[in-house]
Amino acid sequence: MTQFRHRRLLAAALAAAPLMAVTAPANAQDWKPTKAVLYTVPAGPGGALDQAVRMVKSIAERRNLIDKPILVENKPGGAGKVALAPLEQNPGDPHYLTVITYSLLTNHIIGNLPVGHKDYLPIAMLFGEYVTLSVRADAPVKDAGDLIERFKKDPRSMTIGVATSLGNHIHVGAAKPLQAAGVDISKITVVPYKSSQESLTNMLGGHLDIVASTTPNVIGQMRAKRIRVLAVAAPNRLGGEFAEIPTWRELGVEGGVYNSAQGVMTSKGIPPAALRYWENFFQTVTSDAEWTKFVAARQWAPSYLNSAQTAQQLDAEYAGTRDILTTLGLAKR
Repeated sequence: MTQFRHRRLLAAALAAAPLMAVTAPANAQDWKPTKAVLYTVPAGPGGALDQAVRMVKSIAERRNLIDKPILVENKPGGAGKVALAPLEQNPGDPHYLTVITYSLLTNHIIGNLPVGHKDYLPIAMLFGEYVTLSVRADAPVKDAGDLIERFKKDPRSMTIGVATSLGNHIHVGAAKPLQAAGVDISKITVVPYKSSQESLTNMLGGHLDIVASTTPNVIGQMRAKRIRVLAVAAPNRLGGEFAEIPTWRELGVEGGVYNSAQGVMTSKGIPPAALRYWENFFQTVTSDAEWTKFVAARQWAPSYLNSAQTAQQLDAEYAGTRDILTTLGLAKR
């Protein structure tokens, strides 16, 4: 009797095994934040990076996407090191997030940052932004074609202002199309400013010939008709304020597309379930109507990518950015 009962129990256990194999991992995959989430911004308050992160927070709270608070902290400085510090201090903890920008790539290549994008875990890419080249409304430069010809004749004939440092994504976004058009970018005089508004002010004051900046920074001066935007490094013609601005591709510069993307990352070693949680979270945020309106108003390109896709994009951009910075004589790695 005992042996018969043992066989019945063994058979029951074997029958239940497939069910256990299916249900146990599902339970193990569940994850959600258990404490406040710290989301650091490698820039001061009010700028494009800060606005995007605070919009993520606003949408998450409005839609009840998370039941723990998201704490946004502005941590500029140190070529991004300050914003990365919480991730370094809390490895493997998915409650610590920070912004991905292409400055992470450029600062590593230039040597300002000892770590690079491969030292962290990308969660998602959220949108792309495009670099423009602008001149004063009364500038002698007629259009982008005229600009290229002037630079070809004498690369030192005009100065370009960028924010906030030489070799950053703004500098690369200006240099890439000019190089593709046949300009010797290593000889152009590029002047760094603390902000795009400062560089625009200096251009309007006659101290600078051209300003390279992303789309949101030039809208105000475009509306006031103080500047002319010559071209934008987008793959296709933008809308709104930029509906009449040609792309470099339209002007015959095929290598002139440059998308300076923004996303989010965390430290390596977080649980796989936590990565899936954050991927779903940011995909939900970027599908929200409020987010769509927010991005469109700034002429950014909505472009959600998951973790694996973001890693591929960063790898590809690292190689291209390194080539540009090497030509500019700024690459150290």
